[in-house]
Amino acid sequence: MNRILKKMISVFLTVFLLAGLCACAPKDNDDPEPSPAPTPVPSGETGTGKRVYFAAPLFSDAEREYNLKIVGILESYGYEVFLPQRDGFLAPELEGKTEQEITDMIFEKDKEEVLKADILFILLDGRVPDEGACVELGIAYASGKRCYGFKSDARAVELGMDLNPMITGCFIKLFYNLDGEELIRSLKEYLKDHSL
Repeated sequence: MNRILKKMISVFLTVFLLAGLCACAPKDNDDPEPSPAPTPVPSGETGTGKRVYFAAPLFSDAEREYNLKIVGILESYGYEVFLPQRDGFLAPELEGKTEQEITDMIFEKDKEEVLKADILFILLDGRVPDEGACVELGIAYASGKRCYGFKSDARAVELGMDLNPMITGCFIKLFYNLDGEELIRSLKEYLKDHSL
């Protein structure tokens, strides 16, 4: 239990550190005026942009297959989705690079795509949400993007825990059902009547 708690604390500290860094990033021009603080979109408010950044773990065949399934649903409703496993760097583009070069390339590309998006849609399944996806959520929320969560995994519930309010507080809507088919049905029903 202590290991899980330490990991969760580490993830949340990383998210807030990166969100703070994004808010304080220097401008390209010499204008001495400070940047206004980002204004998150209030809960329940939606915009019109349809570019989605899909944040999710992508380290197993099962995760990548599930990501494609959910992205396919979003795209069938007219959303333009950036899915890192599909739209990010291909293995040949990373060949011959050092670990630091690969890290820098992936971080910059994904950060750029989060900032270009109108919406962040995060898959929260796992004993704890994926650390990288949480960083992407922090960047998106701090930049005023519309954020949605999607969760069907019962592992955290079985430990007597649920999602941390610092994650759920970012969402306009959290799609949450331990029945995966019912969860997918509720997403489709929502998209019939609402825009993300």
